[in-house]
Amino acid sequence: MMGVVDSHIRRSQWTTPEPVELADGSRLHIYKDGAALAAALEAIHRARRLIGLEVYIFRGDQTGQAFANALCDRARRGVRVFVIYDSFGSFDTDPQIFERMRSAGVRVIEFHPMWPWNCHHAWRPANRNHRKLLIVDDTIAGMGGLNIGDEYAGSGATLRWRDSAMAVVGPSSRPLLHAFARTWHYCRHGGRIRQAQYVYQTDPRQETMGVMASVPTTNSRLRPWLCGLLRKAQWSIELTMAYFAPDDDLIRELCRAGQRGVRIRLLVPGRTDHPLLQAAGRSFYETLMNAGAEIYEWRGEMMHAKTLIVDRQITVMGSANLDHRSIEYNLEISAIIHSRAFGQQMTRLFEFDTQQARTISLETWRYRPFTDRIVQWAVSRARYWM
Repeated sequence: MMGVVDSHIRRSQWTTPEPVELADGSRLHIYKDGAALAAALEAIHRARRLIGLEVYIFRGDQTGQAFANALCDRARRGVRVFVIYDSFGSFDTDPQIFERMRSAGVRVIEFHPMWPWNCHHAWRPANRNHRKLLIVDDTIAGMGGLNIGDEYAGSGATLRWRDSAMAVVGPSSRPLLHAFARTWHYCRHGGRIRQAQYVYQTDPRQETMGVMASVPTTNSRLRPWLCGLLRKAQWSIELTMAYFAPDDDLIRELCRAGQRGVRIRLLVPGRTDHPLLQAAGRSFYETLMNAGAEIYEWRGEMMHAKTLIVDRQITVMGSANLDHRSIEYNLEISAIIHSRAFGQQMTRLFEFDTQQARTISLETWRYRPFTDRIVQWAVSRARYWM
């Protein structure tokens, strides 16, 4: 018990850093855990013209009710409010919370209803919207890994989740608005799911932010883009990943990076709500450590963050996991920040997190139980269907 208390005390010592400014004058703010939802709720309360919220899980708990109340209030005051929630992710949420928002004037859309008789367009139950995105008044955006629920806010839940998010204030928020608008149009009018794809590229030689809003297609741009980013790494890769079960191409690029001298550090959950997926990821530990990777497993509550820092100057943050579902079946969104100052802040957060993690030793891992080896091998072969 004392170890858990001490761990919570150490985590509470994290201080939100000063915002980083990009070349276009935009400011980027890093948020850890429930501070992100608190900032999002405050931004909603201050909205004057527009709110767009896109989320995988919208719960009906204390946190969900607080967001619903704020959205209803803004809609009644004449703000245009748009909400997209995923049907599968919010499957166990009481639908009354969405009806209450609709009654207040909030325009609410259920992404890909699970029941075919609720569909206005084609029935696509396998394709889910895993994005987490907030737009406020055309100049403010928030995004990361957090859903709307008590476990993400850190209140009233038996399991509190560790997560990361960021706010964008200024012109760099507009590409995120365009990404939201594309998804809304697809939900309203149907057609090819590619309509919800949006890629905004910037000059990597400047302090800028790009956007990769991917969709499930046979030639998804997410996998080759990630592989290309890992291939360019020269000094360091810091990867925090909630669900780590990558395909062979991504494993190969990580190993090649380690073999050419890049320092690779991987932080993954020690406990998880998807044990089979965790077993699949663990099947690659030995391969990665043989290539020089350092692996840490988070202790305590669920690690749900999804961030990547390359050479401490390119940061990727968003909703995408390194698993087959994110790449082949989900709508995902990631911001790509070209900024040494932001990369250094994210690296400090990564190192802060590793202090609360268990280091995996190659020598110890090689002597894990034989039954674990068999399970990990079998599950890794089936990871493409998880």
